[in-house]
Amino acid sequence: MQLGILLTKDHRLLSVAAILDVFETANRFYSQDGLKEPFTIHLLLLPKHESMPFAGHTPQAPGKNEYYDLLLVPSFTGDTISDSLKSNLEWIPWLQDQYKKGAAVASFCTGAFLLAASGLLDNKPATTHINAEASFAKMFPLVNVQAEAVVTEQDRVYTSGGATNTFHLLMLLLEIYCSKKTAVKAAKVFSIDLDRNRQTYFGTFTPAEDHGDDLVKRAQEEIKKHFNTANTIEELITDVPASRRNLVRRFKQVTGITPIEYLQKTRIEAAKQMLEQSRYSILEVMLESGYNDLKTFRTLFKKNVGMTPKMYREKFSGQLV
Repeated sequence: MQLGILLTKDHRLLSVAAILDVFETANRFYSQDGLKEPFTIHLLLLPKHESMPFAGHTPQAPGKNEYYDLLLVPSFTGDTISDSLKSNLEWIPWLQDQYKKGAAVASFCTGAFLLAASGLLDNKPATTHINAEASFAKMFPLVNVQAEAVVTEQDRVYTSGGATNTFHLLMLLLEIYCSKKTAVKAAKVFSIDLDRNRQTYFGTFTPAEDHGDDLVKRAQEEIKKHFNTANTIEELITDVPASRRNLVRRFKQVTGITPIEYLQKTRIEAAKQMLEQSRYSILEVMLESGYNDLKTFRTLFKKNVGMTPKMYREKFSGQLV
């Protein structure tokens, strides 16, 4: 099976290394059993790009007449995804052509931006790093973004969420192209919990404030200052010189969400930080984050985070040793 890993401009070394390690391990499983290795691994590099060397692999240019069964797009480095995307536009027609010839294509973390730019994700489900979801959805409105998803798949196009979610997609690909036995064996080698089905709780609400709309920024600042004392969104935007209807319209246009949703996310993010770092009881966390009904707080927290406040504290406030 011909496996191609794209060494895109600004690719994350850790992402490529993880992909290589998993498929080399799968090949080793087969060779140890006296069987033919299932994957012939190719590192693909555009002539104008450069890459760090990977032991045992020599990068090669993607040939127009070469066929690949599976193509993998690693994550990008840094926060300037738009710049990285512009530097990799040359990959798009080649990816489209390979897909038409029958290749499956998978992206990892923010690599989904390149896959979406190719149009191969139009009207398909997709996920990416949870903190990049808003900009991804705004940039590619035709994609069915599933921010909470760990892995998505439709019509030979796969995506995975951020960071360690890479391994969950890799295990799925091993199950599809090798066997369930191989996937489970690899999961044990890499200590992967296969029961993860959401990535929401890894996200951090870090809204952009450099959008250039002073009116919206003022509303954001009011919410940030008084999120835990105001009872309604109207109280927070009283001093903002705009009608409620106009402000809501501009706020959603700039941030992607309404002021009420922004307030809820601000409160939930504050609650998460208290659960991680303080010894406050769940009731105290609820009150400090601006809520006054425990049932409502738990419901909203689970809806936004994917688990209860108690479960979140147990996951992120404990010590490894």
